[in-house]
Amino acid sequence: MEQDELDDLRGRVPCAAALEEAGYAMDVKESTRRAVKYRRGAEIVIVIHEGRGWFDPLSDAKGDVFSLVAHLNGVGFVEAKRKVSRLVGYEPRGPVFDRRSQSNPSAPDIGGRWSARAKPWASSATWRYLRDERFLPDAVIRAARGQDLLREGPRGSMWAAHVDDRAFVCGWEERGPDWRGFATGGSKVLFRLGAEEALRLCITEAAIDAMSLAALEGLRQGSLYLSTGGGWSPATVAAIRALAARPGAQLVAATDANVQGEVFAGRLREIAKQAGCAWFRLKPAAEDWNDTLRAKMKEEKEEREKRRAR
Repeated sequence: MEQDELDDLRGRVPCAAALEEAGYAMDVKESTRRAVKYRRGAEIVIVIHEGRGWFDPLSDAKGDVFSLVAHLNGVGFVEAKRKVSRLVGYEPRGPVFDRRSQSNPSAPDIGGRWSARAKPWASSATWRYLRDERFLPDAVIRAARGQDLLREGPRGSMWAAHVDDRAFVCGWEERGPDWRGFATGGSKVLFRLGAEEALRLCITEAAIDAMSLAALEGLRQGSLYLSTGGGWSPATVAAIRALAARPGAQLVAATDANVQGEVFAGRLREIAKQAGCAWFRLKPAAEDWNDTLRAKMKEEKEEREKRRAR
């Protein structure tokens, strides 16, 4: 594995994920923002460096997420890398420290912050970003707007809502020319584009990918285009399980064509198996669905220009 791949895994998998997977729980009363204490019986691990480092106060053991997994499981570095790869996207259940809410207790709640933002319109910065930079057709943007799934974010960015089974906004993906994140204090559940009663459930890793797949398929009837926001929170898993439990449901793993995408596809296959529903793997021709859509649109544009030239 190349160094940049190792660095990418370090950035994607917090030490808390490895600890919770190993049965540790956060000791909230004895934790601070800079040092979060986890316990498993008499065993203690302190997580530092904003979740990227750790140490054992009862020994000299310390390091990054790879050494933590090796420490917890008694395995070598190669096996630790494999285990860390399987934790990509897993979001710890434990409470998080919200800097914004602590610094400004009067900040509006998730619903209030969402409602305070305008919906995109045809000439807005967000609409232009989705159409001109992400190559999403107006019809798909209108469909997402019509379901109240989009908001104007700061500096031409997009907010794409994650909602629960009651259609309540729990958080939103934030994407823009120079920004990628998730709503501070929000919860990842699912971005849902399409008819709520649909039985073909296409699971992607980003709202823009869900909309891109919808564009490529022409908003296929009977399909619900979903995004986990690149995460794998307990709320997301519960929501997917509830959808997969519908009679006649088809779970389509439309995750990225890379290692993380295959890990997510495997998790979806296990959910489908447990729910007794059909499972399909749908891979993008490029690394993700937006790359695939952009390549298709550019190819069609070049073909039109060739026809005009002839």
